[in-house]
Amino acid sequence: MEAGRLLSVVALADLGRVELVPGPAHVASGPFVQVATDQPVAGCMASQYAGWEIREGDFFAMGSGPMRAAANREKIFEDIGYAEKSDCAIGLLETRTMPSVHVVNSLAAACKVKAADLVLLVAPTASQAGTFQVVARSVETALHKLYELGFDLDRIESGWGLAPLPPVAADDLTAIGRTNDAILYGGQVTLWIRGDDASLEAIGPQIPSRSSDDYGQPFAKIFARYDHNFYKIDRHLFSPALVRLVNLDSGKSFSFGECLPEVLQSSFGD
Repeated sequence: MEAGRLLSVVALADLGRVELVPGPAHVASGPFVQVATDQPVAGCMASQYAGWEIREGDFFAMGSGPMRAAANREKIFEDIGYAEKSDCAIGLLETRTMPSVHVVNSLAAACKVKAADLVLLVAPTASQAGTFQVVARSVETALHKLYELGFDLDRIESGWGLAPLPPVAADDLTAIGRTNDAILYGGQVTLWIRGDDASLEAIGPQIPSRSSDDYGQPFAKIFARYDHNFYKIDRHLFSPALVRLVNLDSGKSFSFGECLPEVLQSSFGD
């Protein structure tokens, strides 16, 4: 569990706090992963978001962490106005296969660092550490959803999220289903935002996972329907079940969405 917590902190570029805490028993039994950050755009969007689809021959991994900002390969960096140059880089690879020397050299070149100065942390989804670090992405999914909706992310000052930690699955495919279900049907996020209330009330109903037509089914079934390709799935699905927006200027708050404990019970095997 501690390895998973540390992976989560690294994924956030050390710009957030990650803990294992009690959660609402009516949503799911067992511990929950809690995340808090006062630098949500830099920590979640420029680092934690697994936006780097790494394919080198037969090797495939979902890449996240600070190395993404050094590589600056994704359009999202142009949109959020953030990238960086560094003498070293660190990243997470969600995969069961250790990268070869060729893959390491390729990633180092993309990050514009020497191979010796690139640190890669590797964890399969079907492991305690891998499961933990995926479930720690509740705030990130809310921010990415807002990004997809065209919301001005500069308005977001802080974020907090909570999602149940599922049992470690026997295989990666089942683990991918469980970890995504944890956020889609049990994730709760609060964002502290500045600006007007009207825009929050207008965009709020579009943020939670239930805004997607695929909402309500276990992720394993959805994943299979899209040929097990994350990048083919409706992007509006990837968001927490429940989102609360707090306006720091007006003092008002707005809540949208709901948790679906029955889907979690089916997915987790409880």
